[in-house]
Amino acid sequence: MLQLRSTLFFIFQIVWTIPYAIACIVSFPFLSRVQRYWFAVGWCKVVIRVADKLCGMRYRVIGWENLPDRPAIILSKHQSAWETVALPALMPRPLCYVFKRELLYVPFFGWALGLLSMIHINRSKGTDAFQSVVAQGRERLAEGSWIIMFPEGTRTKTGSRNKYKSGGARLAATTGAPVVPIAHNAGRVWPRNSFKKYPGEVIVSIGPVIETEGRTADAVNADVAEWIEREMVRIDPDAYTSTPRTSAPQSSDKPDASPRT
Repeated sequence: MLQLRSTLFFIFQIVWTIPYAIACIVSFPFLSRVQRYWFAVGWCKVVIRVADKLCGMRYRVIGWENLPDRPAIILSKHQSAWETVALPALMPRPLCYVFKRELLYVPFFGWALGLLSMIHINRSKGTDAFQSVVAQGRERLAEGSWIIMFPEGTRTKTGSRNKYKSGGARLAATTGAPVVPIAHNAGRVWPRNSFKKYPGEVIVSIGPVIETEGRTADAVNADVAEWIEREMVRIDPDAYTSTPRTSAPQSSDKPDASPRT
Protein backbone atom coordinates (compact mmCIF):
# COMPACT_ATOMS: atom_id res chain seq x y z
CA MET A 1 0.00 0.00 0.00
CA LEU A 2 2.86 2.38 0.81
CA GLN A 3 4.44 1.76 -2.59
CA LEU A 4 1.11 2.25 -4.35
CA ARG A 5 0.37 5.53 -2.57
CA SER A 6 3.87 6.80 -3.32
CA THR A 7 3.50 5.86 -6.98
CA LEU A 8 0.15 7.60 -7.27
CA PHE A 9 1.60 10.71 -5.64
CA PHE A 10 4.54 10.69 -8.07
CA ILE A 11 2.16 10.41 -11.03
CA PHE A 12 0.00 13.19 -9.62
CA GLN A 13 2.98 15.54 -9.40
CA ILE A 14 3.80 15.02 -13.07
CA VAL A 15 0.21 15.34 -14.23
CA TRP A 16 -0.40 18.42 -12.06
CA THR A 17 2.85 20.25 -12.77
CA ILE A 18 2.84 20.41 -16.57
CA PRO A 19 -0.59 22.02 -17.12
CA TYR A 20 -0.14 24.32 -14.12
CA ALA A 21 3.22 25.52 -15.42
CA ILE A 22 1.65 26.19 -18.81
CA ALA A 23 -1.14 28.15 -17.11
CA CYS A 24 1.49 30.21 -15.29
CA ILE A 25 3.41 30.97 -18.48
CA VAL A 26 0.23 32.01 -20.29
CA SER A 27 -1.25 34.13 -17.49
CA PHE A 28 1.84 35.75 -15.95
CA PRO A 29 2.22 38.52 -18.59
CA PHE A 30 -1.20 39.82 -17.48
CA LEU A 31 -0.54 39.67 -13.73
CA SER A 32 1.41 41.84 -11.31
CA ARG A 33 4.49 40.52 -9.52
CA VAL A 34 2.54 39.71 -6.36
CA GLN A 35 -0.33 38.15 -8.31
CA ARG A 36 2.12 35.92 -10.17
CA TYR A 37 3.57 34.70 -6.90
CA TRP A 38 0.26 33.75 -5.30
CA PHE A 39 -0.92 32.13 -8.53
CA ALA A 40 2.20 29.94 -8.48
CA VAL A 41 1.72 29.15 -4.78
CA GLY A 42 -1.62 27.59 -5.69
CA TRP A 43 0.41 24.69 -7.10
CA CYS A 44 2.20 24.27 -3.76
CA LYS A 45 -1.02 24.32 -1.76
CA VAL A 46 -2.56 21.57 -3.86
CA VAL A 47 0.57 19.41 -3.67
CA ILE A 48 0.81 19.46 0.14
CA ARG A 49 -2.94 18.87 0.43
CA VAL A 50 -2.74 15.82 -1.85
CA ALA A 51 0.36 14.63 0.05
CA ASP A 52 -1.76 14.75 3.21
CA LYS A 53 -4.84 13.05 1.78
CA LEU A 54 -3.05 10.47 -0.37
CA CYS A 55 0.09 9.68 1.65
CA GLY A 56 -0.90 10.78 5.17
CA MET A 57 1.74 13.53 5.35
CA ARG A 58 0.14 15.84 7.90
CA TYR A 59 1.74 18.97 9.30
CA ARG A 60 1.57 21.24 12.32
CA VAL A 61 3.16 24.68 12.66
CA ILE A 62 4.26 26.18 15.96
CA GLY A 63 5.72 29.61 16.62
CA TRP A 64 3.51 31.70 14.31
CA GLU A 65 3.87 34.57 16.79
CA ASN A 66 7.59 34.80 15.96
CA LEU A 67 7.03 35.93 12.37
CA PRO A 68 7.90 39.62 12.06
CA ASP A 69 5.70 42.16 10.32
CA ARG A 70 8.59 43.36 8.15
CA PRO A 71 10.95 42.03 5.48
CA ALA A 72 13.21 39.26 6.77
CA ILE A 73 15.46 36.39 5.78
CA ILE A 74 14.28 32.88 6.63
CA LEU A 75 16.98 30.27 7.25
CA SER A 76 15.54 26.78 7.40
CA LYS A 77 16.61 23.24 8.14
CA HIS A 78 16.74 21.19 4.93
CA GLN A 79 15.80 17.50 5.13
CA SER A 80 13.36 17.02 2.30
CA ALA A 81 11.61 18.34 -0.78
CA TRP A 82 8.54 18.81 1.42
CA GLU A 83 9.66 22.11 2.95
CA THR A 84 10.62 23.51 -0.45
CA VAL A 85 7.02 23.10 -1.56
CA ALA A 86 5.23 23.67 1.75
CA LEU A 87 6.85 26.83 3.10
CA PRO A 88 5.57 29.11 0.29
CA ALA A 89 2.09 27.71 0.92
CA LEU A 90 2.36 28.32 4.67
CA MET A 91 4.05 31.70 4.96
CA PRO A 92 1.85 34.84 4.94
CA ARG A 93 4.29 36.87 2.79
CA PRO A 94 5.84 36.11 -0.60
CA LEU A 95 9.01 34.05 -0.28
CA CYS A 96 11.96 34.66 -2.53
CA TYR A 97 14.16 31.62 -3.09
CA VAL A 98 17.86 31.86 -3.87
CA PHE A 99 18.68 29.21 -6.46
CA LYS A 100 21.29 28.30 -9.05
CA ARG A 101 20.67 29.73 -12.48
CA GLU A 102 20.64 26.29 -14.13
CA LEU A 103 17.19 25.56 -12.70
CA LEU A 104 15.73 28.11 -15.11
CA TYR A 105 16.33 25.65 -17.95
CA VAL A 106 14.27 22.81 -16.43
CA PRO A 107 11.24 22.32 -18.75
CA PHE A 108 7.95 23.75 -17.47
CA PHE A 109 9.02 24.14 -13.80
CA GLY A 110 12.06 26.26 -14.58
CA TRP A 111 10.29 28.27 -17.25
CA ALA A 112 7.55 29.27 -14.80
CA LEU A 113 10.14 29.90 -12.08
CA GLY A 114 11.93 32.35 -14.37
CA LEU A 115 8.82 34.53 -14.51
CA LEU A 116 8.79 34.99 -10.73
CA SER A 117 10.85 37.51 -8.76
CA MET A 118 13.39 35.10 -7.32
CA ILE A 119 17.16 35.45 -6.88
CA HIS A 120 19.38 33.58 -9.35
CA ILE A 121 23.00 32.68 -8.69
CA ASN A 122 25.38 32.52 -11.63
CA ARG A 123 28.16 30.40 -10.13
CA SER A 124 30.47 31.11 -13.05
CA LYS A 125 30.78 34.71 -11.76
CA GLY A 126 32.82 33.57 -8.75
CA THR A 127 33.10 36.23 -6.06
CA ASP A 128 30.82 38.56 -8.03
CA ALA A 129 27.98 36.08 -7.54
CA PHE A 130 27.45 37.12 -3.91
CA GLN A 131 27.34 40.80 -4.82
CA SER A 132 24.63 39.97 -7.34
CA VAL A 133 22.70 38.12 -4.62
CA VAL A 134 23.00 41.16 -2.32
CA ALA A 135 21.77 43.53 -5.04
CA GLN A 136 18.82 41.30 -5.91
CA GLY A 137 18.16 40.68 -2.22
CA ARG A 138 17.91 44.38 -1.42
CA GLU A 139 15.33 44.76 -4.19
CA ARG A 140 13.24 41.85 -2.97
CA LEU A 141 13.37 43.03 0.65
CA ALA A 142 12.38 46.55 -0.42
CA GLU A 143 9.35 45.00 -2.12
CA GLY A 144 8.34 43.43 1.20
CA SER A 145 9.29 39.83 0.42
CA TRP A 146 10.95 37.36 2.74
CA ILE A 147 14.08 35.73 1.35
CA ILE A 148 14.47 32.04 2.14
CA MET A 149 17.69 30.02 2.13
CA PHE A 150 18.83 26.62 3.39
CA PRO A 151 22.18 27.20 5.12
CA GLU A 152 23.10 23.51 5.06
CA GLY A 153 23.02 23.73 1.27
CA THR A 154 21.79 20.20 0.64
CA ARG A 155 19.24 17.91 2.22
CA THR A 156 20.42 16.12 5.35
CA LYS A 157 19.51 12.71 6.73
CA THR A 158 17.12 12.63 9.65
CA GLY A 159 19.09 12.99 12.87
CA SER A 160 22.16 14.54 11.26
CA ARG A 161 23.44 17.98 10.32
CA ASN A 162 25.67 19.50 7.69
CA LYS A 163 27.94 22.47 8.16
CA TYR A 164 25.93 25.69 8.15
CA LYS A 165 27.21 27.84 5.31
CA SER A 166 27.36 31.55 5.99
CA GLY A 167 25.77 32.86 2.78
CA GLY A 168 22.36 33.53 4.31
CA ALA A 169 23.85 35.11 7.42
CA ARG A 170 26.16 37.24 5.26
CA LEU A 171 23.20 38.45 3.23
CA ALA A 172 21.29 39.30 6.41
CA ALA A 173 24.24 41.08 8.03
CA THR A 174 24.95 43.03 4.82
CA THR A 175 21.36 44.17 4.35
CA GLY A 176 20.53 44.52 8.05
CA ALA A 177 17.49 42.28 7.63
CA PRO A 178 16.46 40.16 10.63
CA VAL A 179 16.70 36.37 10.43
CA VAL A 180 13.92 33.90 11.24
CA PRO A 181 15.21 30.33 11.88
CA ILE A 182 12.96 27.37 11.08
CA ALA A 183 13.35 23.78 12.26
CA HIS A 184 11.25 20.85 11.00
CA ASN A 185 11.31 17.07 10.73
CA ALA A 186 9.99 16.65 7.16
CA GLY A 187 12.61 13.98 6.49
CA ARG A 188 10.44 11.65 8.54
CA VAL A 189 7.71 11.57 5.90
CA TRP A 190 9.60 12.52 2.72
CA PRO A 191 13.17 11.22 3.16
CA ARG A 192 15.86 12.50 0.87
CA ASN A 193 16.57 10.36 -2.21
CA SER A 194 13.52 8.24 -1.48
CA PHE A 195 10.67 7.37 -3.78
CA LYS A 196 8.54 6.20 -0.86
CA LYS A 197 6.50 8.72 1.11
CA TYR A 198 5.54 7.87 4.69
CA PRO A 199 2.50 8.81 6.78
CA GLY A 200 3.16 10.97 9.80
CA GLU A 201 3.15 14.50 11.13
CA VAL A 202 5.67 17.14 10.08
CA ILE A 203 6.32 19.63 12.87
CA VAL A 204 7.43 23.03 11.59
CA SER A 205 8.85 25.22 14.36
CA ILE A 206 9.36 28.93 13.70
CA GLY A 207 12.04 30.42 15.94
CA PRO A 208 12.37 33.88 17.46
CA VAL A 209 13.78 36.69 15.33
CA ILE A 210 17.56 37.02 15.31
CA GLU A 211 18.56 40.64 14.80
CA THR A 212 21.59 41.32 12.60
CA GLU A 213 22.27 45.06 12.86
CA GLY A 214 25.88 45.65 13.91
CA ARG A 215 26.67 41.93 14.10
CA THR A 216 29.05 39.78 12.10
CA ALA A 217 27.83 37.11 9.71
CA ASP A 218 29.68 34.44 11.70
CA ALA A 219 27.90 35.42 14.91
CA VAL A 220 24.50 35.38 13.22
CA ASN A 221 25.24 32.04 11.56
CA ALA A 222 26.29 30.51 14.87
CA ASP A 223 23.03 31.65 16.50
CA VAL A 224 20.98 30.20 13.62
CA ALA A 225 22.74 26.83 13.75
CA GLU A 226 22.52 26.64 17.53
CA TRP A 227 18.77 27.38 17.66
CA ILE A 228 17.81 25.09 14.78
CA GLU A 229 19.82 22.10 15.98
CA ARG A 230 18.65 22.49 19.58
CA GLU A 231 15.06 22.71 18.36
CA MET A 232 15.51 19.63 16.16
CA VAL A 233 16.34 17.59 19.25
CA ARG A 234 13.21 18.91 20.94
CA ILE A 235 10.74 18.26 18.10
CA ASP A 236 12.26 14.96 16.92
CA PRO A 237 14.07 13.44 19.94
CA ASP A 238 13.97 9.87 18.61
CA ALA A 239 16.18 10.89 15.68
CA TYR A 240 18.95 11.96 18.03
CA THR A 241 19.22 8.74 20.04
CA SER A 242 21.24 5.65 19.25
CA THR A 243 18.07 3.76 18.25
CA PRO A 244 15.87 6.07 16.16
CA ARG A 245 12.43 4.88 15.18
CA THR A 246 12.10 3.14 11.82
CA SER A 247 8.67 4.20 10.56
CA ALA A 248 10.21 6.21 7.76
CA PRO A 249 13.76 4.96 7.12
CA GLN A 250 16.22 6.82 4.93
CA SER A 251 16.02 5.01 1.62
CA SER A 252 18.18 4.82 -1.47
CA ASP A 253 15.15 4.18 -3.69
CA LYS A 254 15.08 6.13 -6.96
CA PRO A 255 13.80 8.51 -8.16
CA ASP A 256 14.12 11.28 -6.09
CA ALA A 257 6.45 18.67 -2.43
CA SER A 258 -3.91 19.67 5.98
CA PRO A 259 -5.06 22.10 7.94
CA ARG A 260 -3.06 25.07 9.22
CA THR A 261 -2.73 25.26 12.98
